[in-house]
This record gives sequence, C-alpha cells and structure tokens, in this order.
Amino acid sequence: MKMNFIRATSAATCAVLLAACTAGNVLDVKDLNNPDVARAYSTPAGVESIIGTLYQQFNNGWNSNPAAGNIQPAAGYMSFEGFSTLANFCGNSRDAVPPNAIINDRGNSCDAENLYDFGQFQKLARNSANLVQAIDNIVASNNTTGTAAEDIRDRSFAQFVVGISLGYTAIIYDSGAIVTNKVASSAIPPLSGYQALMTAALAQIDSAIATGGSAAAASAFPLPAAWINGNGLTQTQFVQLMHSWKARLRAGVARTPAERAAVSWASVIADAQAGITSDLVVTVGGGWNCSFNCSTIFSGGYHEMPLMIFGMADTSGTYATYISQPIGSRDGSQLLIQTPDLRFPQGATRAAQNTDTPIAGTTFTPGRYYSNRVSSLDVAGPGYGSSMYDHRRWLAIFRASGVGNMVQFPKGENDMLQAEGLIYAGNFAAAQALIDASRSKHGLPSIGTITSATQVIQGGINGCVPHVPQPPAFTTVACGNILEAMKWEKRNETAYATYAAWFQDGRGWGDMLAGMPIQWPVPNEEMDSRQEPFYNMGGVGGAGSAAKGTYGF
Repeated sequence: MKMNFIRATSAATCAVLLAACTAGNVLDVKDLNNPDVARAYSTPAGVESIIGTLYQQFNNGWNSNPAAGNIQPAAGYMSFEGFSTLANFCGNSRDAVPPNAIINDRGNSCDAENLYDFGQFQKLARNSANLVQAIDNIVASNNTTGTAAEDIRDRSFAQFVVGISLGYTAIIYDSGAIVTNKVASSAIPPLSGYQALMTAALAQIDSAIATGGSAAAASAFPLPAAWINGNGLTQTQFVQLMHSWKARLRAGVARTPAERAAVSWASVIADAQAGITSDLVVTVGGGWNCSFNCSTIFSGGYHEMPLMIFGMADTSGTYATYISQPIGSRDGSQLLIQTPDLRFPQGATRAAQNTDTPIAGTTFTPGRYYSNRVSSLDVAGPGYGSSMYDHRRWLAIFRASGVGNMVQFPKGENDMLQAEGLIYAGNFAAAQALIDASRSKHGLPSIGTITSATQVIQGGINGCVPHVPQPPAFTTVACGNILEAMKWEKRNETAYATYAAWFQDGRGWGDMLAGMPIQWPVPNEEMDSRQEPFYNMGGVGGAGSAAKGTYGF
C-alpha cells in the first residue's frame, strides 16, 4: 500500500465535476455519457438525471467488453470459473500453470486490463460523491430536485453507488483512494489499504440505508425503473438490495482463509436476512452492457469450463479419474460429466447431452446453465483447462443481440452468504434449510440432517454432489461436507452473474491454485501520477499469492 499525495486539481473546476490533472490520475473525471457536464450540474433536474445513470455506469464498468479489456474474465480464469487459450483479456497469462505474477510494468501485455477496472470504480466513486455534495448544495440553497423526499432518495442512491464502487475497488486491488462526500472535490486522497477501503464502503451504504429507508423518503419511491433497468424498486426492496450488497462486500474482501474466518459473520447473517427476497434481474441492452458474459464467451477460444471444480458435479467416476492424475496430465477434453444437477446437460453420451442443450435454434432447455458443445466447436488447449462444456445461461440474450434479462444479484448468493455464516456459528439446521432450498430447484436431494461441520452429505459416493478431492494426496474424491455443499450452490448461482465471484470466494475459502495472485496492484499509471514506484503481485513465491489449499491445487 502506498500513501503519497499527487497534485490536486483546482477547487473551482472540481466543483463542477473534476477537470484535467495528470493524465494517469483516475480521479480526474469527465462523464463522456453526459458531455455537457457543467450544464447538467447547474440545475437540480440535471443533477438528478445524472444520479439516475449511476448504476448503469457501474454496470457498464464491470459488465462491458471494452477494446482495452477488463479484469472480470481474467478473475474467472484465475479461479477455475473459466479457461481460455487466447491472449485476449490476458487469458493465457492468467490461467497458466504454474501461475504467473501480475506484472505491472509500463506497457506490459496486460496493462490495459490491469488499469481499466481501477479507473472505472475510482472515477465512479468520485462522480457519485460529487453528486451527493451537489444534492446537499441544492438543499442548502432552498432548492429541490422536485420534493424533499426526492432529494433524500437521490442522495441515498448516489451514496449507495459510492459505497459499491469503493467496495469493488477493495475487492480487486490492494489499495485505492477513499473518496466520499466528506472529501473536498479539490482533494486527491492518499491510497488506503483494501480493509480501510471496505470499511469506508460499508459506512457509505449504511448511511444510504439510513436516509433512503427513512420515513422522510418514502413518498419518493418506487425508484424510476430506468435507474436499475427494469426495476422500479419499492423503498423496502431498495433497502433490501443495499443490505445484500453489504453482505457480499463484507465477506468478499477477505484474501485468505484467516481473513475469511475473521469476517464479522454475525453482520453478514444479519444483512443477508434483511436482504433481497428474489433475484435482482437487470434488463440489458439499450445502453446497459453485458458484453463478455452474454456475447464474447460464445466465440471459440474465449471460454470453456475447466473441470477442476465444475467436475465435482460428476457421480459417474469421471471426475475421480481426472483428479487421480497430476495436474499436468489431466485432460478434460473428452470427459463426460454425468450428474443429477439439472444445471448441467443430462444424458449418458455426448450426443445425448448435445441434444439436451442445443445452442442452435430458438430453444434452450429450461433450468440449464451449461451446455455440452458439439465436437466441431472444440478448441485445442492444455488438458487441465479443456472440457466439452460451456456456460450458456445467458444464451437468450446472445440470441437477441445483447438484449434480455440477466440475473445480477442472485437470491442464491444472498442465501449462501447467510448459510456460510450459520455454518461457522454451528447452526447447521438453519444452514441446511437454505442449502436444500437451492438444491431442490436443480434436482439435487437434501444434504441430509447435518450435526457437525465434518459430516459428509448424504447420497453416497455414487450419488452425492459435490465430490471433493481428499487429503493428503488429493488424488481421490469423496462426498463433501455442508460447507462444500454451500460452496457448490454459491458457485453455480454466481457463475458469470456476479463480478469476480469465484475469485473473491476462492481466495477466501483457500481454493485457489498455489501461487495464484489474490489481488491486483494499483496500476502503474496511477502510481506514476502519484510519483511512487509501481510493483507486481503474486506468482509462485511472490507476495500476495495463494497458498496450497482445500483441494490441493
């Protein structure tokens, strides 16, 4: 973590938004979606109109496929959520075995990807904080965006976006700048470590809950449906969403099993219990992007599902054979996964599974998240990363040229956050109820009555899901325990829906490949602008890398 300041911008210019400072400083913001920023900020209606675009900017910041690339695909490659043989999105650098460090030199081959997300989240935090200040100035001058209730609602929404933008900076990078409405728009804060960033993020969301959930704001709801596209959230639903975000961020910031254990799980449980009661589904298209998850992964070479973790669905013995081999000798390209989990294609042959999950035509089997591709579309590559399976949950969006409904905060994720905390608290019955509710939707039986953290779930070696590699050699498999059953549900519900979900959970659970980076360094462009040395992260033997963990990877 680096703590030096850089040159500040002028207060007069920053009061509008932020003007040009050093070229690499991501806190210098111009909103290219609203090029006439000064004019928009000059009226209450203009301020409110920009606030209404903040969540769209947040969505597009991580859910796009810019020419420069971004981090989301790489985070998936690093945590076995996906695999790629291509250099695009740094695929063949980030999923290498043994793992590579994140090189942060000027002009490195992944430079654009390393920078993009940092810039998006930090700029949006600054934009949103400036808008909170703008609302306060409007109210102080006895003006209004429409009504006093709308002023409070708008302020709450902007502060919520400050919180989630700081939160995702903390999830991915080892440090970042804490920018809130309490920070003068002319100030450039020092870099703070990820835990301090997360503390600030959670405080922002707490403040947003207090104001947005107040009686004084009630008449301003529901939210305009365009603010979170397709969702005219009631006041209660908006507050529930913010609680779920707090649960997600508080758990996800942990870098190691020790940090995961130190999370305030009582707080996670409380927020999850106060959280969403159904999936948050966002309508993408029309300026709401879903480029990689809903488009790019349908192109050969950008994506396939490695069997290192997905293979745990298998009950036929295929995964056991795969795991019995050294990682360098594993070849998943022709291994057929047979499982009662209905998120996976069904059938005892590849041809049957091809038929069960067709990617051509107008239909896709309801409930399937994954498909078995036809062999003519197979891509050659390292055996451990290859398989005949692809993620196809958003196939309908792809077929509709990027328009459709995408789950962006699964209720299953919220429930599994609660279940994880309950497991650590020893409340296995309550955790089991949440896990079984998710499993039952996808054809999986109850995990059975669980009375200890080490007890295996029911089903027997030929019937249980998931099958988990076993110590000390990790070349055999057995039925998982209640924690592994929870992890299985969370992984499948968040795959290609939640930003870097497998990455943030994998490092906290200790499930990453040994030597894999567990966070990104502050990009060299930002460090240059702060006149500080840049640095690398991770790699075998390097600082900020995963230890050999749960599955012996």
